[in-house]
Amino acid sequence: MSPEPGTASTRSATRSVRDVVFVDGVRTPFGRAGEKGIYAGMRADDLVVKCIRDLMRRNPSLPAARVDEVAIAATTQTGDQGLTIGRTAALLAGLPRSVPGFAIDRMCAGAMTAVTTTASGIAFGAYDVVIAGGVEHMGNHPMGSGADPNPRFASERIVDPAALNMGNTAENLHDRFPGITKDRTDAYAVQSQQKLARAYDAGQIQPDLVPVAGKKAGSGWTLNTADEPPRPGTTLEDLASLRTPFRAHGRVTAGNAAGLNDGATAALLASGDAAEELGLPVRMRLVGYAFAGVEPEVMGIGPVPATEKALRQTGLKIDDIGLFEINEAFAVQVLSFLDHFGIDDEDPRVNRYGGAIAVGHPLASSGVRLMNQLARQFEEDPDVRYGMTTMCIGLGMGATVIWENPHHEHYGQDAA
Repeated sequence: MSPEPGTASTRSATRSVRDVVFVDGVRTPFGRAGEKGIYAGMRADDLVVKCIRDLMRRNPSLPAARVDEVAIAATTQTGDQGLTIGRTAALLAGLPRSVPGFAIDRMCAGAMTAVTTTASGIAFGAYDVVIAGGVEHMGNHPMGSGADPNPRFASERIVDPAALNMGNTAENLHDRFPGITKDRTDAYAVQSQQKLARAYDAGQIQPDLVPVAGKKAGSGWTLNTADEPPRPGTTLEDLASLRTPFRAHGRVTAGNAAGLNDGATAALLASGDAAEELGLPVRMRLVGYAFAGVEPEVMGIGPVPATEKALRQTGLKIDDIGLFEINEAFAVQVLSFLDHFGIDDEDPRVNRYGGAIAVGHPLASSGVRLMNQLARQFEEDPDVRYGMTTMCIGLGMGATVIWENPHHEHYGQDAA
């Protein structure tokens, strides 16, 4: 017997994939982890709450009850980053109790996975509007704190124990690609600092920052409106003098790698139809995404196979990508990606506003920072049709998301 028109069976049979758009994204200023950092003594979940509230404030045409899901990532899911932080942050932010939420973990690509997971739900028709992001308070939760790796990793040589330390994996990547010298990584790091400084001077970073008040003993309250980690005056001479903590006479230093940081991000995603219905802006359209695994000992190479996979799935070529936002966990990791695809170290398409070496990398939150910066660059450069956000991930993975610029003259025409 055939189902009646309009029943669940017929709706399921005729469901089609829907467009997913990036509506808006915000983040807290990133701080240095530790007792002297701007977020010392502050809770991680409160940082997320500030992001969610600011997203809702910036988009007044969105009724709070229309948010279908809140997905928040954290690498260390305990204490103030535990208790299903997507749900608790939604409640603390004042969203209706009808709005569900969940937590997610893919280490550095947590926020990126929160975006792709909920975006898939939008494409499938399960959601219309979602909030996705991430948080990492590395001052409260040092990387690896409380972790208990299975002894089989070592006893069965599943993973070299050294691969559990990200700095060691970066040194391994230098071994694999000897052409990526310390001088070259230091030069890249200086560029990152300089590009971020120029972006701040041009007002390109500030629009997506959520001011966060913090209190310190002896100094009272301070309103934090800018990132704490940048060192804009960094020179090659400064970097040459830094020690190599992961290996004697190594190449990875605190100057050519991202630091230990605190911060949170959140993005608003919607179906194309819902965005139109609610009068929400469209800043990017999701084209495709991919995750890939690599040897944990050289986890920094992860963006290469993830990007190749995403390009195959979307039918695009690397030359179609007009802007790259690559997370700078380590300079060697970025340069291995550029070398693989034949892209120059100073290519103007790459990290125009600088990257994590300058601004910081609060692990699970960083994916949405990349998206914020790409969306801002799309607005500035309508000649670019496609852009990419990509990053390496601890334990040997990579993630890549490809986006389309709605300001391009051919947006939506024969799109991949």
